Amino acid sequence: MNTLRFRRSAVAVTAAATLPFALAACSDSGNDATSGEATSQAAPPRAQESSDAMASEGPFGPACAGVPKEGAGSFDGMAKDPVATAASHNPALSTLVAAVKQAGLVDTLNNAENITVFAPTDDAFAKIPQADLDKVLADKEQLTKILTYHVVGERLTPKQLENGSFETLQKGTLTTEGSGEEYTVNDTSEVVCGNVPTANATVYIVDTVLMPK
Repeated sequence: MNTLRFRRSAVAVTAAATLPFALAACSDSGNDATSGEATSQAAPPRAQESSDAMASEGPFGPACAGVPKEGAGSFDGMAKDPVATAASHNPALSTLVAAVKQAGLVDTLNNAENITVFAPTDDAFAKIPQADLDKVLADKEQLTKILTYHVVGERLTPKQLENGSFETLQKGTLTTEGSGEEYTVNDTSEVVCGNVPTANATVYIVDTVLMPK
């Protein structure tokens, strides 16, 4: 992992040598929202409810404001790419991307189907003492365990995160709680940009690296 940095902006594979973990973001609600607004007066109640539900399913959180509005690193751009590729276009995820490359998980990530990635920001990695970080980066097996601990083998919705417990690809367990646009993972790590889809994953960007027990 060149420089484990990772900033904010949101299947299972065996947890041995490879497993998906990366972040990326993707949201394509702008046009739908405009369309729903233009037809809301004439639309029947059920159609209006469906439009509102779609709007609520988009990315949320303070870090989402930092995601580029256009280009490969935008929500729309990342939605078209598999998670590792999508993450590489987002400057806030550079540390995570470097770690994934260091662990040799890029292809595994991109080929996985329907996963959820809890992706630490560059600032999250910066919280780890440099000496400890260097040791992890030099130990591919340990690095793989940490990265795959951030991955769940299914796409998780915000509703599922309200009070959830999920097995990770590393075979450990993550717990989540919260509501609305505020969620925590393992009681300490906060989601700063959530529900960000890529072509094969849903990403929740978090502000603290999650460590398996």
